[in-house]
Amino acid sequence: MSGAPQLVVHHDKELMAQAAAARLITKIVDAQAARGSASVVLTGGRNGNGLLAALASSPARDAIDWRRLDLWWGDERFLPDGDPERNVTQAREALLDLVPLDPARVHAMPASDGPYGNDADAAAAGYAAELAAAARPEDHGPVPSFDVLMLGVGPDTHVASLFPELPAVRETERTVVGVHGAPKPPPTRVSLTLPAIRAAREVWLLAAGEDKAKAAAIALSGAGEIQAPAAGAYGRSRTLWLLDDAAASQLPRALYPPATS
Repeated sequence: MSGAPQLVVHHDKELMAQAAAARLITKIVDAQAARGSASVVLTGGRNGNGLLAALASSPARDAIDWRRLDLWWGDERFLPDGDPERNVTQAREALLDLVPLDPARVHAMPASDGPYGNDADAAAAGYAAELAAAARPEDHGPVPSFDVLMLGVGPDTHVASLFPELPAVRETERTVVGVHGAPKPPPTRVSLTLPAIRAAREVWLLAAGEDKAKAAAIALSGAGEIQAPAAGAYGRSRTLWLLDDAAASQLPRALYPPATS
């Protein structure tokens, strides 16, 4: 683990999205300069989509060589292709359709009407195989060493589709699992596991809004990952919590520096 999480607190969710987008552009550009390409794991939800929209409207977005960027997802709702509730559908609307990505490097998770049919476990195994095929020897594992892996934090402390106490958060061997009986709709999902998340160089957790305040406080106060999955999400070199004032409102003041924007 990369030591204690770092916290950055912004005044509101709009500033948080803009600052996170600027931070992500810099990280991608630096990775492409160092290694020729970059890999990012996207998250859905209010804050993940807000970041993508902010990136789409940023004048600096053209600094990225979009054709040398691999995009993956932390989780997906197991619904038909094109369903408006799917994270990839929302990501396309917010950003992906607006930039010149290489389609072969956009790694959407399988849909329920895709090659694995309505079998979420088979879809998860298929995505795990795709990740393994992209891993290089220097990654030392069955998934690539993602440059940045982003996660939204749920009010119940869930990240990706890893919910407190459910089997998926306890998984230690597989990198991707089917999730059944999720406590928020839809009940069937596909998700990276904590071992796959922790392969990333940097993990960024996004939390904005009063409804995320208790979850942030629990996850950052030493809770166990089975009870608070967000507590088990950390990167190899850095773990960054990006919050707004509302989401940080229940944290001990000693935990974080003054707002940076």
